[in-house]
Amino acid sequence: MGIVRAVVDSVGGGLADTWLEVIEPSDMSTTTVLCPGVSKGRNDRRNNNTKGSANSVSNGSIIHVYDGQMMLIIDGGAVVDYSAEPGYFEVKNSSLPSLFNGQFGDSIKETFNRVRFGGITPTSQRVVYLNLKPMEGIKFGTQEPVSYYDPNYDIDVNVRAFGKFSVEIVDPIKFFKTIIPTSDVTNMRPVDMESLISQRYDQEVITALAPALSQLSMQGVRISQVVGHTKELCDALKENLKDSWVEERGIQLKQVGITINLDPETKELLKQRSQVAMFNRPDLRETMVQQNISQGIRDAGSNPGGAGNAMFGIGMMMNGSQGFMNTASNNNMQQMQQQMQQQQMQQQAAQAPAAGGWTCSCGKAGNTGKFCAECGKPKPADSGSWKCACGAANTGKFCAECGKPKPANRKIKCDKCGYEPDMSKPIPKFCPECGDPINESDFV
Repeated sequence: MGIVRAVVDSVGGGLADTWLEVIEPSDMSTTTVLCPGVSKGRNDRRNNNTKGSANSVSNGSIIHVYDGQMMLIIDGGAVVDYSAEPGYFEVKNSSLPSLFNGQFGDSIKETFNRVRFGGITPTSQRVVYLNLKPMEGIKFGTQEPVSYYDPNYDIDVNVRAFGKFSVEIVDPIKFFKTIIPTSDVTNMRPVDMESLISQRYDQEVITALAPALSQLSMQGVRISQVVGHTKELCDALKENLKDSWVEERGIQLKQVGITINLDPETKELLKQRSQVAMFNRPDLRETMVQQNISQGIRDAGSNPGGAGNAMFGIGMMMNGSQGFMNTASNNNMQQMQQQMQQQQMQQQAAQAPAAGGWTCSCGKAGNTGKFCAECGKPKPADSGSWKCACGAANTGKFCAECGKPKPANRKIKCDKCGYEPDMSKPIPKFCPECGDPINESDFV
């Protein structure tokens, strides 16, 4: 049995007058992954199907395939032909499988060749449809808390995760043979993807969630920031489920929406750690000191014993706590001043030109490389420095070490014997030929 493309003749009664049996998919919702094909003309008196069996597809019947679907012809339990391309297809019992691959290319044909001979029951023909569109809104959730290491607080917290995800079929033949229940195909019952996953495969998502959360933890993501990293979490889940879902079953996780809940003990622990972290900042500590003083004055002023008792209470409070408050406030102010000084020093160090740098013609000082950091001009040739015969580096007209004059472009010729040294090498202090000292009288 096979199928060929059919040209629909709209003249003379339309499709029903041209072909006597038209097979179309039954109702398919957004989460329906498989539905049976139903005949629209099996009881028509003009039908050529003389067998009258519900488990057969008439020769010459037309099968309608819509966009986002894949039609499978099942004969004796084996997938004998399919189409992932929308259109009309005519059944030819004498033809070989045509295999309209659609968007899947040759990869699905390879899978078809591997599994088409597996059977369910003999001598029965059925048409079923797979949903190739992403199926969304599939719920999941953890029954037990999952441990998450928060790098900010350096603690392990217990979290519960729940949300929704979407899936997509990437290898329909493999998916059909490994996931779709045989009884549903035999009895031509629709299959709901959410129900199918909740019964069999949602635990695999939960199992893959723990290592996916660990990857976020290793990246330094706080537990409160996990919901903002759903893309990274989805990518990690895809990678963790690749072998068991994509390679073995032909299905792929598409998108994930997740919500993280903390148990009461974890919330209290994070609250305590946040307070400890807050006390590490002197500015926040000083704010709390001032707030406590103000609150104490307000509480004393609301004393029902009267204004006199209120003022007396305020004086007692201030006298009793003045030493502690002053000490705490002074410590806070000192630490804030130290932090400000450190910040100022860092800013000055960043703005100060590097020692030994050079100044470009554009005005940028402190350049240390071969090009200006501001305008990109190359470092000018250093024509002002020279090296004396004594080995000292100089910039003036005379050596700062021994007093010898800058040789400039003049040559040296011994006034005693006429010896001329190599000017590319250090100038000798004495003539190597006669031993006469090299001085100003030797420059020519």
